[in-house]
Amino acid sequence: MASFIRENIRISLGSIRSQLLRTTLTVLIISIGIMALVGILTAIDAIKSSINSNFTNMGANTFTIRNREMSIRIGENGKKPRKFRNITYEEAVTFTKDYSFPAKPSVSTMASGAGTMKYGSKKTNPNIRVFGGDENYMATSGYELERGRNFSTQEALFGNHVVLLGKDVVEALFTKQEDPLDKVITIGSGKYKVIGILKSKGNSSGFGGDKVGILTLNNVRQYFSMPNMTFTINVLTSSSQLMEAAINEAIGTFRVIRKVRIGEENNFEIIKSDNLANMLIGLIGKATTGATIIGVITLLGAAIGLMNIMLVSVTERTREIGIRKAVGATKEAIRGQFLVEAIVICQIGGLLGILLGMAIGNLISFQLGVGFIVPWVWIISGIILCMLVGLFAGLYPAVKASQLDPIDALRFE
Repeated sequence: MASFIRENIRISLGSIRSQLLRTTLTVLIISIGIMALVGILTAIDAIKSSINSNFTNMGANTFTIRNREMSIRIGENGKKPRKFRNITYEEAVTFTKDYSFPAKPSVSTMASGAGTMKYGSKKTNPNIRVFGGDENYMATSGYELERGRNFSTQEALFGNHVVLLGKDVVEALFTKQEDPLDKVITIGSGKYKVIGILKSKGNSSGFGGDKVGILTLNNVRQYFSMPNMTFTINVLTSSSQLMEAAINEAIGTFRVIRKVRIGEENNFEIIKSDNLANMLIGLIGKATTGATIIGVITLLGAAIGLMNIMLVSVTERTREIGIRKAVGATKEAIRGQFLVEAIVICQIGGLLGILLGMAIGNLISFQLGVGFIVPWVWIISGIILCMLVGLFAGLYPAVKASQLDPIDALRFE
């Protein structure tokens, strides 16, 4: 059996060389279909990995209490997130005092989603997110210091004019030779002393984690005050195993503070740090389905082209088939020859498509900072798909060739 397959593969390669142009075009069609499939799905795997990495940086053992649910709205008919009445500063601070679970809570608020910072003659684009937070905010939000220090308890209490800067802000305002620490920059109408530089969180997937400035919470309340300000509570547990217990305790504590009656639903939302990641990955799953359909449709077109080539090949090689039958070749041998030939053409196109798809997918992966990805599932799937396409495209021509009458085939011109 093995020698039979090897012989058919050898004959197939000889036939491919004799019909190089047509075979090359078919191989390219197949490779484009596999390239689209493997490339898109490899890129999607890279995006999923990047999303998980970004949200892991937010803290796998943190959760947030805020006044609106997390939702991704697609199109005009998408579901709007529910919004509850604002969480006041007094409610947030009362929670940090009353929350008895062994965890670290913090209070924060958004000062500006499109702020501008200045230092000397340089200024940032108006796309800097400015937050106000207490001394625990940096830890509960997943930020780490690269240099400098965090707010002191006294600075947080009195609302001192100090700021922690993200890496993108530092690069926009200061040269490489200039030390940002202890420099005074302008945010809005106020002057702030830089006391810390945050480690880079990366800006992949559009999260903008380094375009940020963190002020003290009481400073924001005083100088960036807006009507109906709402505050956010972050809670950091000592381990992810304590998350559910910590969340249940937080719900009970905050329901009392918000005066939620027994039997009424919560008028606030609890969000774990991985919620949005799971929502985004769920939406990306639909893109995976779409990419698979596109690849399969392309491969169907390639299968039709391959079947046409194989039928032409049967016609052109009718005399050869007659000679093979005359010297003892059975119907099964002829059928196997043409089937193997179709499969070989498909596998050549498939391997080329897999290599190109991996290259394209990993270009996106490197752009996202994920690293090299070998999509074994899609590689194996691509090989199996090519095998099925070869069988589908080669079966009818192979059966037609095997049923030729040897006498008529020998007289064919």
